[in-house]
Amino acid sequence: MQFTAAQIAGILNGTIEGNPDASVSKLSKIEEGVPGSISFLANPLYTQYIYGTQASIVIINKDFALTGPTSATLIRVDNAGSAFAKLLEMYNQVKLNKTGISKMAYISDSATVGSNIYAGEFAVISDNARIGNNVKIYPQVYIGDNVVIGDNTTLFAGVKIYSDTQIGKDCIIHSGAVIGSDGFRFAPENEGNKKVPQIGNVIIEDDVEIGANCAIDRATLGSTILRKGVKFDNLIHIAHNVEIGENSYLAACNVVAGSTKIGKNCMFSGQVGIVGHLHIADNTIITAQSGISKSINKPGEVYMGSPAFEAGKYRKAYVHFRNLDNMAGRIDKLEKKSKQAE
Repeated sequence: MQFTAAQIAGILNGTIEGNPDASVSKLSKIEEGVPGSISFLANPLYTQYIYGTQASIVIINKDFALTGPTSATLIRVDNAGSAFAKLLEMYNQVKLNKTGISKMAYISDSATVGSNIYAGEFAVISDNARIGNNVKIYPQVYIGDNVVIGDNTTLFAGVKIYSDTQIGKDCIIHSGAVIGSDGFRFAPENEGNKKVPQIGNVIIEDDVEIGANCAIDRATLGSTILRKGVKFDNLIHIAHNVEIGENSYLAACNVVAGSTKIGKNCMFSGQVGIVGHLHIADNTIITAQSGISKSINKPGEVYMGSPAFEAGKYRKAYVHFRNLDNMAGRIDKLEKKSKQAE
């Protein structure tokens, strides 16, 4: 789709300097701008590129003062970064606005689907599934028996949703995610470990985003739960009966073992590991590669290390960790002097 500077200025409530008929069909970085693209300048570190960019249109702040000529048509707005973010959102909506059901998709006769859904090639919607309005189901998605999916949710290509899973409204699940696979439970017996049936489910509330290749296990009994507003990066594993509180954010490669309960508004950096049956208080921050082996009961704490403890104490202790080799050498010298004195 093509848009003119005049149309874009109208959307952003901006003013034009240059050709109002300049047209664009794609977005670009200002340093990588090409004819037919639109870019923006918000960070002063990139100011030099405004004078040489080949982008046809550039969004800038109203108070930005040019010190040289530029070939681009300029659109001045109150906040260039926010204005460009608005364009990105609109562009994404247009790009992902797929509708219609492919002839190569399978929908069970007992399933119910809402209006204006998209189901791509080789998508499967199984028995008694209930799909809301405006849901987008990309190619090769599998939706198992009795699954419920709320309005405006998007399942990207290759997502697998096991039976009895419940997914709320306005969720996004990226490619390769597996929701509702069996929890890792085995009972030791004389003849070897016997698999414990996993008959619970997964519940995902509204406005949750799950990154690519995440795995969320179904509960043994009851539910594994992701509360409203939870956001997952890629490659995260959530074990059986875990609960993640509202608006908590987990970066890539987090692992949460069974039955742990995580509070609201928590933020975990990459490669955090949490053992099972713990409680993590609201507003907890855990830094990258930390290992949590005990419950965190005080809200708002920052934890570091493996095994992790309070960040302030960790930083003080780390000063000594770095000097252990020197300290060991000094002790060796003192021991030698002591033996010689004897």
